[in-house]
Amino acid sequence: MSTEPGLEQERPPSTLHRRTLWSVLLLLLAAMLAMLVWLAGVYETAQVQGRLERDAEQTVGDVQAAFTRNVQSLQALQYSDPTPNSWNIDAAAMLREHRELVRVEWRDNVLQVKTQVDSPFRMPVFDHIGRANAQSEVFLACTTARRFSGPAYSSSYFVPFADGLGVQVLELCLPLQSAGQPAGYLVATYALQEVLDALPEHPTVRNNEIAFTEGDGTRLAMRRSKRSGSHVFTTQQLVDLPGTSLVLRMDSWRGSPDLFPNVLTALVTAMSIALVSVLVLLAKDMRRRFKAEHDLADALAFRKAMEDSLVTGLRARDLQGRITYVNPAFCQMVGFPEEELLGHSIPAPYWPPEFVDEYQQRQMIRLAGNSPPREGYESVFMRKDGSRFPVLIIEAPLINAQGVQTGWMSAFLDISEQRRVEALSRTSQERLQATARLATVGEMASLLSHELNQPLAAISSYATGSLNLLADGPDAAKEFGVDLTLAMQRIAEQAERAGKVIKSVHDFVRRRDTLREAVAPQELLEAILPLINLQARQLAVVVQTEVAPDVPCVVCDRTMVEQVLLNLARNAMQSMDQPHFLERVLRISVRRVHGEGRKQWLEFSVADMGGGITPDVQLQLFNPFFTTKAEGMGLGLSLCRTVVEQHGGALVFKPNVPQGTVFVFTLPIRAVA
Repeated sequence: MSTEPGLEQERPPSTLHRRTLWSVLLLLLAAMLAMLVWLAGVYETAQVQGRLERDAEQTVGDVQAAFTRNVQSLQALQYSDPTPNSWNIDAAAMLREHRELVRVEWRDNVLQVKTQVDSPFRMPVFDHIGRANAQSEVFLACTTARRFSGPAYSSSYFVPFADGLGVQVLELCLPLQSAGQPAGYLVATYALQEVLDALPEHPTVRNNEIAFTEGDGTRLAMRRSKRSGSHVFTTQQLVDLPGTSLVLRMDSWRGSPDLFPNVLTALVTAMSIALVSVLVLLAKDMRRRFKAEHDLADALAFRKAMEDSLVTGLRARDLQGRITYVNPAFCQMVGFPEEELLGHSIPAPYWPPEFVDEYQQRQMIRLAGNSPPREGYESVFMRKDGSRFPVLIIEAPLINAQGVQTGWMSAFLDISEQRRVEALSRTSQERLQATARLATVGEMASLLSHELNQPLAAISSYATGSLNLLADGPDAAKEFGVDLTLAMQRIAEQAERAGKVIKSVHDFVRRRDTLREAVAPQELLEAILPLINLQARQLAVVVQTEVAPDVPCVVCDRTMVEQVLLNLARNAMQSMDQPHFLERVLRISVRRVHGEGRKQWLEFSVADMGGGITPDVQLQLFNPFFTTKAEGMGLGLSLCRTVVEQHGGALVFKPNVPQGTVFVFTLPIRAVA
């Protein structure tokens, strides 16, 4: 089956809905898997970080325990009131056991060195800079130790060597007492690198990188380890010593966290993979079903497109006379929706009541098996709004695939236009005669203005005289009553208005300047609204007016502009006088617009919801004697444009949204002094 070129087939809403559900399901599944993997990674990272922090705490404990043991060993040097020589022997033995100690000194109460021993494992650390240059650190540590009455440590500092290298050291000062009196100090110098190297060889120390750092992160000493990964985990712990503090930093180099840190995540992932497999198989089956449904939908859409494109109404009935099918053309023809027609039996809702008996008899003959003539027959149907229209009916038996008759198929043609053309041809001679008489309309208008001015002037005079008479005599006013006065006032007003109309028509026909005055737009609308509302009620039209706030007065001939507004409004209402126009709204609005330079205008617009203007009518819409009305003379729009142009404005039209036409004309605004 081929489709018409240039047309794209739209997917059925059910297909789009199905694909949307599939997409959402796959997205949720992918999100669940990604969340599981992410949570597993976070869990593994948290586990590694937690183990590293516990290892760092253990290492800090080992460092503090080593410092405590060294303090006890230093105290043992003074156990038996040693002499300098014996003290040197014991101190040398201690330095051989503790490689982290690079120098031990015995000082008196004024911090003068009595004796000292350097580590046998390295050159003396103070040979290059001299011990005197480090006295400040020793002094601070011993001052703190005396205040604490116990061991105290100094801040770490760097001791350079002659070869350009150096070592980061830390001073320990231990106050001595003899018989309750100060007996000097023991000063031990630690090498921080050796402190790290002396840590016990267990997995925590062997597998991690350990360093002493300043508070700002500067490394003082570091013990390296083999890096077995690209991801680093870091923790820092504070080593709190009397008088000072050190920061121990531990780095663990690991690979990426395990993808499956526990059995539960692996199980859920396996179930998700199985679910994906099931979805793939289900998607293949749904794809095959979708192809079959798509082919069937294409076939149905092709048949429906052909039926919907017909202008001929189609109707199918079963053997009992019930309606089983109608196409859109038939529904539009009779004005009933499909829901109200399907299943309906005799009498049909579109039968005129006066023809029900005749149509029922004809249908009984049809249902009895008698076939109608193939050339069809004429009948009259009734629309939902009650209007009648002639139709041509062609019927044939409805045969199914098994060759059995299941009902009747009917085709309907609306022949209203054909009847209208016939009626127009009969009236063509009368219109030719009317056209000949229209040539004298200008002379008739001028004659009427002369002939009617005199009786209208007499009416105005008599009305004015009656009012003066009633005003002079109170008894006369009581005799005739207030209603007479009001009636006479109305007579005078209407007579004066009629005189203005006739005078304006007379001046318009003779092309003379009319008397123009400043008039408020609201007054123009109020003058014609009674006439508009009268016709609007007859045609079921809703009239809406909108005047923009603070619009100024317009300079115009009041009577002629009112005639223009009235003519445009009547044309707009007549354009909506069709049964199929359910929304009938006439909208008249006034607003201020700006022209070229500093000139300003008032814009009057009259909008309808009718059928609009066809392109061929637009070309000659303002031509004199052109009309689309059966009884029109074709002068209304031509005269309206002439009046507007005499005022210096313009009359145009444009399509209305969503339907109909808008006529717009402009008039100049009164100049402000």
